[in-house]
Amino acid sequence: MGPLKPNLIELIVGLIAFSVVFATLAKVLLPRINRTLAEREEATAGALERAEVVQREAQRLRTEYQAELSAARHEAAQIRQAAHEEGLTLLAAVRSEGQKAREDMVAAATVQLEADRVIAEAELREHVLGLATELAGRIIGEPLTDVDRARAVADEFFAETEAEADTKG
Repeated sequence: MGPLKPNLIELIVGLIAFSVVFATLAKVLLPRINRTLAEREEATAGALERAEVVQREAQRLRTEYQAELSAARHEAAQIRQAAHEEGLTLLAAVRSEGQKAREDMVAAATVQLEADRVIAEAELREHVLGLATELAGRIIGEPLTDVDRARAVADEFFAETEAEADTKG
C-alpha cells in the first residue's frame, strides 16, 4: 500500500465522494455562478450602452452649445458694428449741428459788428460835425447856426474821403 498501490476501498469511497461533490457543484453551484456571471455581463453591457448613449447625447448638446455660442458671438459682433456705425452717425450729426451753430453765431456776430460799425460811424460823424462846427465858429469868431449847411459840407467831405479810400484799397 503505497502511493502506487492504493487501498481499493478507500479509492472507491474517495471516487464516490468526489462524484457526489462534483455532481452537487455541477447541479447547484455552477448554474448559480453562470447566472450571476450572465447578470454581471448584462449589467456591464447595459452600462456601456447607457454610457455610449449619454456620451452621444453630451456630444450632441456640446455641438448645439457651440453652434449657439458661435451664433451669439456673431450677433454680438453685428451689434457692436451697428453701435459703432450709429455712434459715427451721431458724431457726424453732432459735428454738423455744431458747425451750423458756429456758422450761425459767426453770421450773427458779423451782422452785429456791421450794425455796430454803422452806428459808431454815424455817431462819430455827428460828433465830428459838432466839433467841426464849433471849431469853425471859433475860427470865424462867431457861432455857426446853419446846421443843415454844415451837415452838407461834412457829408461831402466824408464822401470824398471814402472815395479816396476805395480807390487806394
